[in-house]
Parts: sequence; structure tokens; C-alpha cells
Amino acid sequence: MIPRRLFPALTSALAEAPAVALLGPRQAGKTTLALQVGATRPAVYLDLESEPDRARLSEPELYLAQHEDKLVILDEIQRTPQLFRSLRGLVDSGRRRGLGKGRFLVLGSASIDLLRQSSESLAGRIRYLELAPLDAGEVGRDRLQTLWLRGGFPESLLAASDAASLRWRTDFIRTYLERDIPQLGPRIPAETLRRFWTMLAHQQGGLLNAAALARALAVDGKTVASYLDLLVDLLLVRRLAPWHGNVRKRLVKSPRIYVRDSGLVHALLGVGDREALLAHPVAGGSWEGLAMESLIGAAPGGTEAYFFRTAAGAEIDLLLKLHGRRKPWAIEIKRGLAPKIGRGFHLACDTVRPERRVVVYGGVERFPLAEGVEAVSLFDLCEELSAA
Repeated sequence: MIPRRLFPALTSALAEAPAVALLGPRQAGKTTLALQVGATRPAVYLDLESEPDRARLSEPELYLAQHEDKLVILDEIQRTPQLFRSLRGLVDSGRRRGLGKGRFLVLGSASIDLLRQSSESLAGRIRYLELAPLDAGEVGRDRLQTLWLRGGFPESLLAASDAASLRWRTDFIRTYLERDIPQLGPRIPAETLRRFWTMLAHQQGGLLNAAALARALAVDGKTVASYLDLLVDLLLVRRLAPWHGNVRKRLVKSPRIYVRDSGLVHALLGVGDREALLAHPVAGGSWEGLAMESLIGAAPGGTEAYFFRTAAGAEIDLLLKLHGRRKPWAIEIKRGLAPKIGRGFHLACDTVRPERRVVVYGGVERFPLAEGVEAVSLFDLCEELSAA
């Protein structure tokens, strides 16, 4: 089992808020992490996809009142969104009696319904944390190439073989399309959504062109926007916003789109092993997506992520504005072992004036590339961001 970086943040949140929501895609490890936290204190765990556990909550106030001295973990809470109203009453009554913090830990697959219900019913009483699949900073140097191919879902990463990992990811995609998404409400044909997801994988890291996607799917632009919103809300796709700093340049306004897990990119495209990946046109975009998710995941809470691109071609792959810092870090992402930086990066940095200029590359050494620009391995920069 690989230790999760979020463990200290989760325990800290439970010490400060009466309710904490741990959100993330299915199979990312939410339940495992919650049970690890539960093992450190009196706790009761309820899986709301289980009929017996749902039956225990037929009278939620009565049942939960019996466990007010324990941490109550409610898994897959989007299955019973009506519980949020009960949790609000229990939190408020507990506050009046001095019960206070760390009473409820709710886990969910980041459904729109979950976010809406909790924000309406538990405003000011709940803290949100996101658990993404494993990233480069968590798995370490030795597993980095395996992580790139298989992605960060624990069962995929730790599978007995690349073939077994691919089968797991293929089943995961099918289950999401045929069972999980319909349960969350949207009535979208599974094959249409698969085609859309696959198109995004083919264009990994590209600028959003909603009109082209709409033409390919024979739908309108609003429908494409709703499909994209759904995958973003489920934490399966990242919509990376362009930098909106006050600069006197004509900036690209379209977001960049990434399928957040590299293993899902490869499964959607039928890439099953390292040789096939290295020969595939998506290799560069896939590595960039892995690096980006790892760096954003390693950055301290409150960090804002952007990219920068002008109409003239000056570009920075990733800008990280750390909480409390006035200037961002400018990060260029390269896959090779001998990275080179183009004129566009220097021009972009002259405009943005970042605090740091870093090139993340596929090697392990740290060395200067140009004045004020350093080449750093992905793992090392993740470590540095984690300590920032």
C-alpha cells in the first residue's frame, strides 16, 4: 500500500471542521484512506451502496445520535443526498452541546448533486478535500514509468501485469459509462460519451475547440459544454484555465483540456504497453498531463493553476500561483533527457515575470539550463512543492 499525501490534511481538517467531504473519482482510494483515518479513533463506517447500511439510516437522526461520540464515515453519499439535511441538524445540535469537530466524514464521487446538496445544507459546516489518483510525488522515482503507462488508480498501478492493468482500466471506463454516470442523473448515451472522452484523449493537452467537437459528434455546442462539465465535475477531466494576469498582450482565451489520469488516456486509445506508448502521437501530451497532475497535486492548498499563451506563440505550460505568493512559478514540461527551451518560453516569462522558472524533464539530475532557468526531475519538483 502506498501512503497518501492527503492523510495529514484529512486528519487536520477533521480537527477543525464538524464535517469533511472527501471527493474523487471511484477507485481512487477514498475508502482506504477514510478507513486508515478511522483506525486512529472511534469510528463507524457505512457504505451507502449497501442495502443493509442504507436500512440502518431509515431514521438517520436516531441512528446517528447513538454514535455522536464517534467519527461517522458515510461512503458514496450521493446515493442518499437527503442525508445532508439530517447532518445539518446533528451538527448544529452537537455544536450547542459542545460536540464540535470531526463528527462526519462523507465520501463521494464528486457528483454535481453531492456538491449542490452539501453546499445548500452544510454551508459553513463542511470542508472539501479532493483525492485524485496516485501521482509521481507519491509513487516515487522507481515506479514513475509504470505510473505513466498505467495511471494512478491503485488497482491499475499495482496490477500483476500491463495486460491486467489495461483490462482493469477498460472495465473501469465501461462501468462509469454504463452504470455510474446514469446513476448520477444525466441521460447521455454511453457510446456518445465514450466517443467524446476518446476525442479528448486524442487531443490531450490541446486547446478546447467546442465547435469541432460538436461537429464530430453531430450535436450542438451547448451539448458539448454539458458533456465536458460532467467529466470535469467527476474529476476525470481537467479544464486548465489561461492566465488572466494584467498584461498588454493578446492572450489565448480557450482552456486546455486534459484527461486527468494518463492510464485512462491510454486505455481510451488502446495503448497497452510501453513500446506502443512511445510510438503513439499522444506520448508527449500524456507525459505532460501526468506531470501537470502530479505538480498540482503536490502543491500546497490554495494553489491556483493556469497556462500562458499569447496569440504570437509565447507560451508557458504551467503556471502555479502558490497561496500567499504574489508571483507564480513558471514550469515548462519536457519528456526527454536533454531538454531544450524555446524562445517562446523566455518571451512568456518576460511578460509574466514569475518567481521561479523551471523545466521539468524525464531525467533525475538537477542542473541550470539558462540564466534563471533550472532543469529539475518531476519527482524532485513534487517534493519541493510539497514542502513549500
